[in-house]
Amino acid sequence: MKLLIITQKIDENDDVLGFFTEWVRKLAEKAERISVVCLYKGEHHLPDNVKIFSLGKEESVSRLKYLFKFYTYIWKLKNNYDSVFIHMNPQYVILGAPFWKMWSKKIILWYASGGVPAMLKIADKFTDVAVASTSEGYRISGDKLVTIGQGVDINKFKPDPDHKPQTKKYKIASVGRITPSKDYETLIAAAEIFKKNNRDFEIEIVGQPAVKNDVWYLENLKRTIENKNLSPFFRFIGPIANKDLPSFLQSADLFVNMSHTGSLDKAVLEAMAYGLPVLTCNEAFINVLGDYGSLLMFSKRDAESLAQKINFIMNMPADKLRILSSNMRKIVVENHGLDGFIDRLFKILK
Repeated sequence: MKLLIITQKIDENDDVLGFFTEWVRKLAEKAERISVVCLYKGEHHLPDNVKIFSLGKEESVSRLKYLFKFYTYIWKLKNNYDSVFIHMNPQYVILGAPFWKMWSKKIILWYASGGVPAMLKIADKFTDVAVASTSEGYRISGDKLVTIGQGVDINKFKPDPDHKPQTKKYKIASVGRITPSKDYETLIAAAEIFKKNNRDFEIEIVGQPAVKNDVWYLENLKRTIENKNLSPFFRFIGPIANKDLPSFLQSADLFVNMSHTGSLDKAVLEAMAYGLPVLTCNEAFINVLGDYGSLLMFSKRDAESLAQKINFIMNMPADKLRILSSNMRKIVVENHGLDGFIDRLFKILK
Protein backbone atom coordinates (compact mmCIF):
# COMPACT_ATOMS: atom_id res chain seq x y z
CA MET A 1 0.00 0.00 0.00
CA LYS A 2 1.11 3.55 -0.78
CA LEU A 3 -0.08 6.14 1.70
CA LEU A 4 -0.25 9.93 1.99
CA ILE A 5 -0.34 11.27 5.56
CA ILE A 6 -1.37 14.84 6.37
CA THR A 7 -0.44 16.06 9.86
CA GLN A 8 0.53 19.16 11.81
CA LYS A 9 4.04 18.25 12.80
CA ILE A 10 6.77 15.68 12.34
CA ASP A 11 9.13 16.29 15.23
CA GLU A 12 10.13 13.63 17.72
CA ASN A 13 11.11 16.36 20.19
CA ASP A 14 7.64 17.91 20.31
CA ASP A 15 5.88 17.70 23.67
CA VAL A 16 2.39 17.18 22.18
CA LEU A 17 2.86 15.50 18.78
CA GLY A 18 6.22 13.79 19.24
CA PHE A 19 4.47 10.41 19.48
CA PHE A 20 3.17 10.68 15.91
CA THR A 21 6.64 10.09 14.47
CA GLU A 22 6.53 6.62 16.02
CA TRP A 23 3.11 5.99 14.46
CA VAL A 24 4.60 6.80 11.04
CA ARG A 25 7.60 4.54 11.69
CA LYS A 26 5.34 1.63 12.61
CA LEU A 27 3.08 2.17 9.58
CA ALA A 28 6.18 2.23 7.38
CA GLU A 29 6.92 -1.35 8.44
CA LYS A 30 3.69 -2.39 6.70
CA ALA A 31 3.37 0.07 3.82
CA GLU A 32 5.26 0.07 0.54
CA ARG A 33 5.68 3.86 0.58
CA ILE A 34 4.58 6.73 2.81
CA SER A 35 4.57 10.41 1.86
CA VAL A 36 3.98 12.81 4.76
CA VAL A 37 2.83 16.39 4.23
CA CYS A 38 3.22 18.33 7.46
CA LEU A 39 2.84 21.93 8.50
CA TYR A 40 6.12 21.82 10.46
CA LYS A 41 9.14 19.56 10.03
CA GLY A 42 11.54 19.06 12.92
CA GLU A 43 13.89 16.28 13.99
CA HIS A 44 12.98 12.78 12.89
CA HIS A 45 14.64 9.46 12.11
CA LEU A 46 12.35 7.59 9.75
CA PRO A 47 13.03 4.71 7.31
CA ASP A 48 13.87 5.17 3.64
CA ASN A 49 10.33 4.43 2.44
CA VAL A 50 9.06 7.57 4.23
CA LYS A 51 9.44 10.99 2.61
CA ILE A 52 8.60 14.22 4.47
CA PHE A 53 7.24 17.32 2.70
CA SER A 54 6.87 20.42 4.85
CA LEU A 55 4.47 23.29 4.21
CA GLY A 56 7.12 25.50 5.79
CA LYS A 57 6.00 26.64 9.22
CA GLU A 58 9.54 26.11 10.53
CA GLU A 59 10.61 28.74 7.98
CA SER A 60 7.77 31.13 8.92
CA VAL A 61 6.30 31.22 5.40
CA SER A 62 2.93 32.87 4.74
CA ARG A 63 -0.39 31.04 4.89
CA LEU A 64 -0.84 31.64 1.19
CA LYS A 65 2.40 29.77 0.58
CA TYR A 66 1.20 26.94 2.86
CA LEU A 67 -1.81 26.57 0.61
CA PHE A 68 0.26 26.70 -2.59
CA LYS A 69 2.63 24.04 -1.27
CA PHE A 70 -0.24 21.84 -0.11
CA TYR A 71 -1.81 21.69 -3.56
CA THR A 72 1.59 21.30 -5.22
CA TYR A 73 2.42 18.29 -3.06
CA ILE A 74 -0.88 16.44 -3.37
CA TRP A 75 -0.77 16.96 -7.16
CA LYS A 76 2.87 15.94 -7.72
CA LEU A 77 2.55 12.94 -5.41
CA LYS A 78 -0.82 11.74 -6.70
CA ASN A 79 0.65 8.60 -8.29
CA ASN A 80 2.53 7.77 -5.10
CA TYR A 81 -0.45 7.11 -2.83
CA ASP A 82 -3.69 5.12 -2.83
CA SER A 83 -5.14 6.41 0.45
CA VAL A 84 -4.98 9.65 2.41
CA PHE A 85 -4.76 9.64 6.21
CA ILE A 86 -5.44 13.03 7.81
CA HIS A 87 -4.50 13.34 11.47
CA MET A 88 -6.57 15.79 13.59
CA ASN A 89 -6.89 18.41 10.82
CA PRO A 90 -10.34 18.29 9.20
CA GLN A 91 -9.58 21.45 7.20
CA TYR A 92 -7.23 19.44 4.99
CA VAL A 93 -10.05 17.05 4.14
CA ILE A 94 -12.08 20.01 2.90
CA LEU A 95 -9.14 21.45 0.93
CA GLY A 96 -8.08 18.19 -0.71
CA ALA A 97 -11.31 16.21 -1.08
CA PRO A 98 -12.35 17.59 -4.53
CA PHE A 99 -9.08 16.31 -5.99
CA TRP A 100 -8.87 13.09 -3.99
CA LYS A 101 -12.41 12.17 -4.95
CA MET A 102 -11.63 12.85 -8.61
CA TRP A 103 -8.54 10.64 -8.36
CA SER A 104 -10.45 7.89 -6.47
CA LYS A 105 -8.32 8.17 -3.34
CA LYS A 106 -9.67 6.77 -0.08
CA ILE A 107 -9.95 9.51 2.60
CA ILE A 108 -9.48 8.53 6.25
CA LEU A 109 -9.71 11.13 9.02
CA TRP A 110 -8.39 10.57 12.55
CA TYR A 111 -10.14 12.92 14.97
CA ALA A 112 -10.25 12.47 18.73
CA SER A 113 -11.64 15.44 20.62
CA GLY A 114 -14.89 16.03 22.46
CA GLY A 115 -15.92 19.11 20.48
CA VAL A 116 -17.68 19.11 17.13
CA PRO A 117 -16.57 22.25 15.24
CA ALA A 118 -18.32 23.26 12.03
CA MET A 119 -15.23 22.33 10.02
CA LEU A 120 -15.44 18.75 11.29
CA LYS A 121 -19.09 18.49 10.25
CA ILE A 122 -18.17 19.57 6.73
CA ALA A 123 -15.13 17.29 6.56
CA ASP A 124 -17.23 14.33 7.68
CA LYS A 125 -19.30 14.60 4.50
CA PHE A 126 -16.20 14.02 2.35
CA THR A 127 -14.51 11.45 4.59
CA ASP A 128 -14.76 7.77 3.64
CA VAL A 129 -13.81 6.51 7.11
CA ALA A 130 -13.55 8.41 10.39
CA VAL A 131 -11.24 6.91 13.01
CA ALA A 132 -11.09 7.76 16.72
CA SER A 133 -9.87 6.23 19.94
CA THR A 134 -13.42 6.14 21.36
CA SER A 135 -16.87 7.28 20.26
CA GLU A 136 -16.59 10.19 22.74
CA GLY A 137 -13.83 11.60 20.54
CA TYR A 138 -15.93 11.75 17.35
CA ARG A 139 -19.44 12.88 18.17
CA ILE A 140 -21.01 12.86 14.73
CA SER A 141 -23.73 10.29 14.14
CA GLY A 142 -23.52 8.01 11.14
CA ASP A 143 -21.84 4.83 10.00
CA LYS A 144 -18.40 6.21 9.11
CA LEU A 145 -16.81 5.96 12.55
CA VAL A 146 -14.46 3.14 13.52
CA THR A 147 -13.03 3.20 17.07
CA ILE A 148 -9.65 1.54 17.58
CA GLY A 149 -8.38 2.72 20.97
CA GLN A 150 -5.12 4.59 21.40
CA GLY A 151 -1.53 3.74 20.48
CA VAL A 152 0.81 3.81 23.49
CA ASP A 153 4.37 2.58 23.20
CA ILE A 154 4.29 0.08 26.08
CA ASN A 155 8.01 -0.67 25.68
CA LYS A 156 8.87 2.98 26.30
CA PHE A 157 6.23 3.61 28.95
CA LYS A 158 6.90 0.84 31.45
CA PRO A 159 7.80 0.73 35.14
CA ASP A 160 11.47 0.88 36.04
CA PRO A 161 12.01 -1.69 38.83
CA ASP A 162 15.46 -0.27 39.61
CA HIS A 163 14.30 3.32 40.12
CA LYS A 164 14.57 4.67 43.65
CA PRO A 165 12.70 7.90 44.48
CA GLN A 166 15.00 10.83 45.27
CA THR A 167 12.47 12.65 47.43
CA LYS A 168 10.29 11.62 50.34
CA LYS A 169 7.53 13.96 49.24
CA TYR A 170 4.46 12.44 47.62
CA LYS A 171 4.57 13.57 44.00
CA ILE A 172 1.38 14.24 42.02
CA ALA A 173 1.89 14.67 38.27
CA SER A 174 -0.20 16.07 35.45
CA VAL A 175 0.67 16.36 31.76
CA GLY A 176 -1.10 18.36 29.06
CA ARG A 177 -1.49 21.66 27.32
CA ILE A 178 -2.00 24.58 29.69
CA THR A 179 -5.47 25.62 28.59
CA PRO A 180 -8.85 26.19 30.31
CA SER A 181 -10.31 22.85 29.14
CA LYS A 182 -7.73 21.09 31.33
CA ASP A 183 -9.28 22.73 34.42
CA TYR A 184 -6.20 23.14 36.60
CA GLU A 185 -8.33 25.33 38.90
CA THR A 186 -9.89 22.17 40.34
CA LEU A 187 -6.45 20.76 41.13
CA ILE A 188 -5.50 24.00 42.87
CA ALA A 189 -8.69 23.93 44.91
CA ALA A 190 -8.10 20.26 45.78
CA ALA A 191 -4.55 21.05 46.90
CA GLU A 192 -5.90 23.76 49.21
CA ILE A 193 -8.17 21.17 50.83
CA PHE A 194 -5.58 18.42 50.82
CA LYS A 195 -2.85 20.48 52.52
CA LYS A 196 -4.94 20.91 55.67
CA ASN A 197 -4.01 17.39 56.74
CA ASN A 198 -1.16 16.50 54.37
CA ARG A 199 1.68 18.94 53.81
CA ASP A 200 4.34 16.55 52.57
CA PHE A 201 3.41 16.56 48.88
CA GLU A 202 4.25 18.35 45.64
CA ILE A 203 2.42 18.81 42.35
CA GLU A 204 4.33 18.97 39.07
CA ILE A 205 2.59 20.05 35.88
CA VAL A 206 4.12 19.39 32.46
CA GLY A 207 2.92 21.35 29.45
CA GLN A 208 2.84 24.79 27.92
CA PRO A 209 0.34 27.31 26.55
CA ALA A 210 -0.33 27.14 22.81
CA VAL A 211 -2.08 30.46 22.14
CA LYS A 212 -2.26 33.90 23.78
CA ASN A 213 -5.39 33.05 25.78
CA ASP A 214 -3.55 30.04 27.21
CA VAL A 215 -0.68 32.30 28.30
CA TRP A 216 -3.14 34.50 30.19
CA TYR A 217 -4.68 31.38 31.69
CA LEU A 218 -1.29 30.19 32.99
CA GLU A 219 -0.60 33.61 34.51
CA ASN A 220 -3.97 33.51 36.28
CA LEU A 221 -3.22 30.03 37.62
CA LYS A 222 0.08 31.18 39.06
CA ARG A 223 -1.59 34.20 40.69
CA THR A 224 -4.25 31.97 42.22
CA ILE A 225 -1.62 29.60 43.58
CA GLU A 226 0.30 32.49 45.11
CA ASN A 227 -2.83 34.08 46.60
CA LYS A 228 -3.76 30.79 48.25
CA ASN A 229 -0.22 30.36 49.66
CA LEU A 230 0.25 27.18 47.65
CA SER A 231 3.46 28.13 45.84
CA PRO A 232 5.62 25.65 47.82
CA PHE A 233 3.43 22.80 46.56
CA PHE A 234 3.30 23.58 42.81
CA ARG A 235 5.85 23.47 40.02
CA PHE A 236 5.14 24.24 36.37
CA ILE A 237 7.81 22.26 34.54
CA GLY A 238 7.09 23.48 31.00
CA PRO A 239 7.12 21.22 27.93
CA ILE A 240 8.81 17.81 27.88
CA ALA A 241 9.20 15.85 24.64
CA ASN A 242 7.00 12.76 24.56
CA LYS A 243 10.08 10.55 24.20
CA ASP A 244 11.42 11.97 27.49
CA LEU A 245 8.20 11.64 29.51
CA PRO A 246 9.08 8.25 31.06
CA SER A 247 11.93 9.85 33.04
CA PHE A 248 9.45 12.39 34.42
CA LEU A 249 6.80 9.80 35.26
CA GLN A 250 9.23 7.55 37.11
CA SER A 251 9.48 10.09 39.93
CA ALA A 252 5.68 10.41 40.32
CA ASP A 253 3.40 8.58 42.74
CA LEU A 254 0.05 9.59 41.22
CA PHE A 255 -1.20 11.06 37.94
CA VAL A 256 -4.21 13.40 37.84
CA ASN A 257 -6.26 14.60 34.89
CA MET A 258 -9.03 17.20 35.18
CA SER A 259 -9.67 17.48 31.43
CA HIS A 260 -13.09 18.40 30.06
CA THR A 261 -12.26 17.53 26.44
CA GLY A 262 -14.25 14.30 26.56
CA SER A 263 -11.72 12.44 24.41
CA LEU A 264 -9.40 9.63 25.46
CA ASP A 265 -6.40 11.56 26.77
CA LYS A 266 -3.24 9.76 25.68
CA ALA A 267 -1.22 11.20 28.57
CA VAL A 268 -3.42 9.34 31.07
CA LEU A 269 -2.91 6.05 29.22
CA GLU A 270 0.86 6.63 29.14
CA ALA A 271 0.85 7.14 32.92
CA MET A 272 -1.20 3.96 33.33
CA ALA A 273 1.25 2.06 31.11
CA TYR A 274 3.99 3.27 33.43
CA GLY A 275 2.07 1.69 36.31
CA LEU A 276 0.86 4.87 37.96
CA PRO A 277 -2.55 5.10 39.61
CA VAL A 278 -4.58 7.79 37.83
CA LEU A 279 -7.45 10.04 38.87
CA THR A 280 -9.62 11.59 36.15
CA CYS A 281 -13.01 13.17 35.55
CA ASN A 282 -12.91 12.48 31.80
CA GLU A 283 -15.99 10.50 30.76
CA ALA A 284 -14.03 8.78 27.99
CA PHE A 285 -12.33 6.71 30.73
CA ILE A 286 -15.52 5.21 32.17
CA ASN A 287 -15.28 2.13 29.95
CA VAL A 288 -11.48 2.08 29.96
CA LEU A 289 -11.19 1.85 33.75
CA GLY A 290 -14.04 -0.63 34.13
CA ASP A 291 -14.39 -1.81 37.72
CA TYR A 292 -11.85 0.79 38.83
CA GLY A 293 -14.08 3.64 37.66
CA SER A 294 -15.69 4.33 41.03
CA LEU A 295 -12.29 4.42 42.72
CA LEU A 296 -10.40 6.50 40.18
CA MET A 297 -12.98 8.87 38.73
CA PHE A 298 -14.39 12.08 40.22
CA SER A 299 -17.02 14.54 39.04
CA LYS A 300 -15.93 17.52 36.97
CA ARG A 301 -14.95 20.57 39.03
CA ASP A 302 -15.39 18.58 42.27
CA ALA A 303 -12.28 19.59 44.20
CA GLU A 304 -13.51 17.96 47.41
CA SER A 305 -13.87 14.56 45.73
CA LEU A 306 -10.47 14.90 44.03
CA ALA A 307 -8.81 15.75 47.36
CA GLN A 308 -10.46 12.76 49.05
CA LYS A 309 -9.35 10.39 46.31
CA ILE A 310 -5.78 11.72 46.39
CA ASN A 311 -5.75 11.08 50.13
CA PHE A 312 -7.16 7.57 49.64
CA ILE A 313 -4.55 6.59 47.03
CA MET A 314 -1.76 8.19 49.07
CA ASN A 315 -2.67 6.04 52.10
CA MET A 316 -3.43 2.82 50.21
CA PRO A 317 -1.58 -0.22 51.64
CA ALA A 318 1.51 -1.15 49.62
CA ASP A 319 0.20 -4.56 48.54
CA LYS A 320 -3.05 -3.09 47.19
CA LEU A 321 -1.13 -0.29 45.49
CA ARG A 322 1.05 -2.86 43.69
CA ILE A 323 -2.07 -4.65 42.43
CA LEU A 324 -3.60 -1.37 41.26
CA SER A 325 -0.36 -0.40 39.50
CA SER A 326 -0.16 -3.77 37.76
CA ASN A 327 -3.77 -3.57 36.60
CA MET A 328 -3.35 -0.02 35.27
CA ARG A 329 -0.58 -1.24 32.99
CA LYS A 330 -2.53 -4.38 32.06
CA ILE A 331 -5.47 -2.28 30.78
CA VAL A 332 -3.17 -0.36 28.40
CA VAL A 333 -1.14 -3.38 27.28
CA GLU A 334 -4.28 -5.35 26.40
CA ASN A 335 -6.28 -2.56 24.75
CA HIS A 336 -4.07 0.38 23.78
CA GLY A 337 -0.61 -0.96 22.95
CA LEU A 338 1.02 0.60 19.89
CA ASP A 339 1.54 -2.59 17.88
CA GLY A 340 -2.08 -3.70 18.12
CA PHE A 341 -3.23 -0.16 17.41
CA ILE A 342 -1.14 0.04 14.22
CA ASP A 343 -2.50 -3.34 13.08
CA ARG A 344 -6.07 -2.05 13.48
CA LEU A 345 -5.30 1.26 11.81
CA PHE A 346 -3.49 -0.32 8.87
CA LYS A 347 -6.48 -2.54 8.06
CA ILE A 348 -8.59 0.61 7.74
CA LEU A 349 -6.03 2.47 5.64
CA LYS A 350 -5.69 -0.32 3.06
